[in-house]
Amino acid sequence: MLKLEHLAWELPGGEEIIRDIDFSAPDGKLIVVTGPNGGGKTSLAKLVAGLETPSAGKIWFDGEDITGLDVTERAKKGIAYAFQQPVRFKGLTVRDLLELAAGGSLGEDALCGLLSKVGLCANEYIDREMNASLSGGESKRIEIATVLARRARLSIFDEPEAGIDLWSFSRLVETFQDLRAQGTGTLMVISHQERILSIADEIIVIADGRVRSAGPREEVLPTLLSNERAARCPLGKEDSAV
Repeated sequence: MLKLEHLAWELPGGEEIIRDIDFSAPDGKLIVVTGPNGGGKTSLAKLVAGLETPSAGKIWFDGEDITGLDVTERAKKGIAYAFQQPVRFKGLTVRDLLELAAGGSLGEDALCGLLSKVGLCANEYIDREMNASLSGGESKRIEIATVLARRARLSIFDEPEAGIDLWSFSRLVETFQDLRAQGTGTLMVISHQERILSIADEIIVIADGRVRSAGPREEVLPTLLSNERAARCPLGKEDSAV
């Protein structure tokens, strides 16, 4: 289980980004973190992954205090992270990257299975180099495939829908559902997409660096959708007559 206690983080100049966040993510569940842009969602994900160090509070993983561990040490504990903007690896092929993530060689069927989960054909991509010849969307999907190859205890996906086409997005949603059904690890997804929110077990709403609301999808999602509809109407109603 992932547990955050009074977590806080600020920029070097002193600006608070994350303010006193508490929540727990149960094992084997799909947790979706959502909220307004600039609210602290990506910063929170980086704190959990070990890419940033909190200024206060603690991060617990399976009962162990991992607050002081860096990203490499957390990866060894079973935490994987997919960046919002993927890093390119010149000189490495897609096959190399997937096998590095998996920790060993992978057969053609396994490679094909991983890439198909993100909407890519193995025959077209497996021996391509991870360089500028790949589009942003292609790089994004390949990075998601590397996270899947890790089979991590906790997998964090930062806006996985960004830069990918509708068909690939649909395939990705199915993959999240399959992973949750297997119950082999916890998924934390940063997303605004209603379709991803609709398959969550738990939803956490982050705004102004704090948890605005959190709970089962059935409780949180209707409130989010209601607020969204109200925000689109000047009078706070879907249909209004003067």
